[in-house]
Amino acid sequence: MSNDKEHKTGANKKNDDTQQAVSARLDPKVVSSRLTPNPLSEFSMDKDELRLALVTAQFALRATRQQTPPPTNNPTGLLVLVNGMEQAGKGSSVKQLRQWVDPRLLKVEATIGYPPLAYQPIWQAHTKAMPRHGDVMVYFGNWYADLIHNVMRMIQEASADRASGQQELPTADWHLYLTQQLAELQTFEQDLCANHTKVLKCWFHIDAETLKERLNDDTADPQYLYQIDWCDEQVLEQFNLIAATILREQGDWVIIDGNDKSQAQISFCHEVLHAIQAALASSEEPVEENSDDSDNVSASNTAASTFVAAEIPKALTDIKDHDLNKSDYKEELAEKQAEFAKLIRARGGRHVVFAFEGMDAAGKGGSIKRMVAPLDPREYQIYNIGAPMLYELQHPYLWRFWTRLPNEQTDRISRIAIFDRTWYGRVLVERVEALAEPADWQRAYGEINRFEADLQAAGTLVIKYWLAIDKDEQLERFEARRETPHKKFKLTDDDWRNREKWSDYVQAAADMLAHTDTEHAPWCIVATNDKRRARLDVLDHAIAQLKAYK
Repeated sequence: MSNDKEHKTGANKKNDDTQQAVSARLDPKVVSSRLTPNPLSEFSMDKDELRLALVTAQFALRATRQQTPPPTNNPTGLLVLVNGMEQAGKGSSVKQLRQWVDPRLLKVEATIGYPPLAYQPIWQAHTKAMPRHGDVMVYFGNWYADLIHNVMRMIQEASADRASGQQELPTADWHLYLTQQLAELQTFEQDLCANHTKVLKCWFHIDAETLKERLNDDTADPQYLYQIDWCDEQVLEQFNLIAATILREQGDWVIIDGNDKSQAQISFCHEVLHAIQAALASSEEPVEENSDDSDNVSASNTAASTFVAAEIPKALTDIKDHDLNKSDYKEELAEKQAEFAKLIRARGGRHVVFAFEGMDAAGKGGSIKRMVAPLDPREYQIYNIGAPMLYELQHPYLWRFWTRLPNEQTDRISRIAIFDRTWYGRVLVERVEALAEPADWQRAYGEINRFEADLQAAGTLVIKYWLAIDKDEQLERFEARRETPHKKFKLTDDDWRNREKWSDYVQAAADMLAHTDTEHAPWCIVATNDKRRARLDVLDHAIAQLKAYK
């Protein structure tokens, strides 16, 4: 009996000690210290401490997107880009990371290099793989694999041309292409960071002798990331030349020495830990004061308190009425639709994006209906944009538009996208209804311009319409909808409520036009008090844009 009592007492004491140890690990001060960025931790943490810190940070990051109770900080995700030389320990490092964190919450994607797809920015094919806010995602290959593959192809084609006696592609040509793409990607990644998807870029490197040894060992080699022959010394020299340019032009890469794979794994896991901790630190700051490495973000935050409203153009308020005869309208419409269809089919596969914005009841749906009437439904997609779904809110705000762009990667044959309301919602309804912070919607002007510039640079034709209507005509259309059975569904309580903020929406539209009417994607303002004339004007402008391209 005494032995049993002593045994129970000893067991209880052991349990108490265990509980105290667990409680000590979960003490808020201890947890807080694990979440605080500390670059020196790489030299002071053993493997067990590193593993515990990683899991703690991983779950803290996930908690930023929890719904109940409401999170106290901004939902934030981390995208880890993994690139570099083959056999440098990339796979083993990610494998080690996955063993030390909760593997269910670590997303891993992998691609190998392919030439960029026609008529779309180099980043577009990869946007579906973006992590949700709260997630950590490791992405092997990514857009840098495509970029490196394409530059290697350009160099090799130039060498082949020289060997056959044809003119060689000068080094300056591929180098100019590379630096231009790097600048675009750097800006794209900065915009990701500004929208709560932080980016960690890890470049794994080994020396030539180590590479040679590992290529000739008994271990099976994976599919090569860039589809190049690593045994070819000339190819390796070309790759290192490209790598040097990337690392020189972009100063945010973390270089991991892969000569010692074990040490590379530790270094990589420390870098991921620091990146999660930094993401958590930034997520705790108020949105309007959120600091970021991007100069664009700092500039926009400064502008948030000094924003100057644009002068309202007469085209938004002085809207003339027309009296177009119905029979004349039908005749003109048929002619313009036929010409539009002919031009759209003669564009050679080029991607086209139509963006329609305007006040409620301005005729966006009617204009779109007449535009697509002569086309086969398989030639285009229409996207009616409303409030974002929860999963869309867990990504950068442009993500739901990136993933709807015409895409050569899909099996869908349509290469025309028509948006009934667009990414401009950030600077219109989200601004007016206070659904976005001032710093966010003011920064969005630059982000939208860069997004459209990337599309244009890749060959996509972006055609934007603002359909203008006056307040009295809108009221007449609202009342007509209310009395028409098959149009009642178009009228909502929000439509009536928005009329009370008419002047706010007009000012938001004026600011939007002032900040986003660019050379690569200009706005076309169409007066729509006369629906018939407006539909013809939309077609006229589309025809002119397609002719200019041809």
